[in-house]
Amino acid sequence: MPPQDSHPLQSRFRRYQQQQHGRHQDKVSCVLCRTQIDTGLERYTEHFKSVHAGVIESEQQSGQDPLDTARKYYRRSQNPLDAGHSSKPDETSSPARSSKATTALAQPGADIPSTPASPPASGVSVKATARGTSPSSQGKTQRSHARRAASASDASDFARPPNNTNASLWTGTTNTKRGNRGSAPAGGAPRLLQHPQSQQQPGPKRHDDAERDVTTMLRQPDTRPISQQQLVTEVKGIYKGLVLVESKCIEVDAAQSAQEGDGAVELKNEQWQALGALHRALLHEHHDFFLASQHHSASPPLKRLASKYSMPARMWRHGIHSYLELLRHRLPESREHMLSYIYLSYDMMALLYETVPSYKETWIECLGDLGRYRMAIEDDNIQDRETWTEVSRQWYKKASDLSPGTGRLYHHLAILARPNWLQQLLYYSKSLCVPNPFESARESILTLFDPLIKEAGPHPYEMQQQPIDPPFVRCHACMFMRTGPQRSYADKFLALLDNHIARTARLFLQPAYTIGIANCCALVEYGSKSNVILQVIDKADEPLDQDEEDGTEEVVPAGYARSSAEGSISREPTEQFIQARALTCETARLILNRLGDPNVWPFVHVTMVFVYHLTFFDSKGGMAHIEQAFPWTSFVNLLNTLRVPTGPDSGSGSGHLKFESDTFPGLAEGGGSPLPEDFMMRGLIWTTRYHPEKWIEDAKVDDEDKSFELASMAEQRKDRILWLGYQIAKCERWILYDKKTHTFSVAGEFAEVEVEAEPGGDEDVKGEVMDVDSEGSEQTVGA
Repeated sequence: MPPQDSHPLQSRFRRYQQQQHGRHQDKVSCVLCRTQIDTGLERYTEHFKSVHAGVIESEQQSGQDPLDTARKYYRRSQNPLDAGHSSKPDETSSPARSSKATTALAQPGADIPSTPASPPASGVSVKATARGTSPSSQGKTQRSHARRAASASDASDFARPPNNTNASLWTGTTNTKRGNRGSAPAGGAPRLLQHPQSQQQPGPKRHDDAERDVTTMLRQPDTRPISQQQLVTEVKGIYKGLVLVESKCIEVDAAQSAQEGDGAVELKNEQWQALGALHRALLHEHHDFFLASQHHSASPPLKRLASKYSMPARMWRHGIHSYLELLRHRLPESREHMLSYIYLSYDMMALLYETVPSYKETWIECLGDLGRYRMAIEDDNIQDRETWTEVSRQWYKKASDLSPGTGRLYHHLAILARPNWLQQLLYYSKSLCVPNPFESARESILTLFDPLIKEAGPHPYEMQQQPIDPPFVRCHACMFMRTGPQRSYADKFLALLDNHIARTARLFLQPAYTIGIANCCALVEYGSKSNVILQVIDKADEPLDQDEEDGTEEVVPAGYARSSAEGSISREPTEQFIQARALTCETARLILNRLGDPNVWPFVHVTMVFVYHLTFFDSKGGMAHIEQAFPWTSFVNLLNTLRVPTGPDSGSGSGHLKFESDTFPGLAEGGGSPLPEDFMMRGLIWTTRYHPEKWIEDAKVDDEDKSFELASMAEQRKDRILWLGYQIAKCERWILYDKKTHTFSVAGEFAEVEVEAEPGGDEDVKGEVMDVDSEGSEQTVGA
């Protein structure tokens, strides 16, 4: 055994001086051949490649880059005593010692280390060494090996005191373990950390110092390509394990759900943890399945497996929803476990949203549902409840942007709109009036309507509503439920409406289109299949048989063809439709008479979009049921007020106004921007012929800006209303347009109806218009 140094402190100080001297010397000595080389990594690399090519080849065989090899020996040449040599400098510089360096890479105390990524030479496994050993076991390991003269003293010089032997100063560039300090790893002697810079005197930065401070970045390891057969095998194995875990989850959830009620057995904390671990394992299996089946190298049939076996729906139903429902029914005892699982599921869905975009519509809706669960169980902190409500709302809005015709999403938004009655009415109604209606909303909407109709006295939330909201929502509740004093609520609403608009001014912009859309939903009886207008629209979607055409000539808007309404369509309007028609037309008459008030234009816009859609169908089908009651004269007066020409054509009887075109307003100027009511109308069954295809999607408006009213939107809204009036006038049936004078007028038969109704006052007008319309409907049926 070599003699130990009797003065370790002096040895450490001597090495420190030698290291400081090596940092500022002009030349450096090669650690292998002792050749004096100018300081600098480039000069040293050139020398190393020309003289020590054999060393580079040996290192290259183990995966080491030649430049990294030269840099490693350059650092050892700067600090020769920092390399863990076991012999004196004159011994290491001998030719025999140099020649052995290339062949004895794995021997203890060798001068030339191999790649830092080499595994330990000892018999201790990687996992065992990664976990570390106790201080006592480390002490035994140190005593069981012989102490080396130099390499071991280097480590002991920089080691911490004996009472803290677990600490390590080895750099991250080596794979050595402290559990086996007596034997060197196969990769050679590790490099010790230098003293902190803060302990040295600051000096001028030199070029070679800058080179030494550069950290070498490891290249990304090469990944082996995976074959289709390997992917298929992997997916099959994952699916087999997934089915086993899924069946167990279904069994356990069913057993626990059967015990719900007063006789339910209270589960212990360990049992809840076991249930959570089981469902968590199912989520992880689904995650692995999606990553494997949706791999970028997977074939199209393999990618379709997730849809074929309904994996997203199964993940939500069995992995998340059933367990959360079980936890919800065991509240408040299960609150902590429910919170934990909601957060876990939310993180998993967010991860899938980022990594598996093929099903992002499903992930977005699931994130919204999880946010709604989190909101529902928060009773203590109102701020947290509002935060999660907004989080859930944003996810549902994002989902509705991707699937605007899905009524289920608007149903969820209606639940989150509490306690705003008007917003709830809007979303519940819209969920029933889209191509894919959510029929369960007919039961959910009763949670809004029942307390307003059946309970006596004011509602607890009534004071939080605007003055016109309670009578308006109660009026719709009576129409939907076919009960209650609908007429009295409608009269109260109409009596308050005009003063409310004048008082709120610009604040009425959003309620304006909300009221208009709700009234249009009432006209189609909230998506009822027996509605006379909805039957015409559904009939028009079917292919038209040439033998069914009656041969009558019809005037239609350019670019479209009308469809016949003949067939097995019911011609008798229901009492619910008659009430909705009266409410819609009377509201429209009052608002249309507010000439020069741009705050009511959103209502006019959404209402005329509905009327414009009905013009695409035979007059005996759609428009025949509202044309006699609609205030055409008031609409024409508004159009003539808005259409005043500006610019060079002002005051002349000639010229071309920009709304006199079949092109959607704004497309010629670059597309324009959607209005707030465009986003709210999107998805309704009567807007399919209005908005250009992909127009709203291409606008790419941020969610927070969709309801923001810009000053320029008033002009855009005016152009839209004029364009709608011009398109309706092209039919030459209800209103007319003179291109010479640029004025609108009412067709004769419809002007006479309103003139006859005028002398009788408010109540007489309402009654006479309804009587005429009723007679008109009877004549149509008898024709």
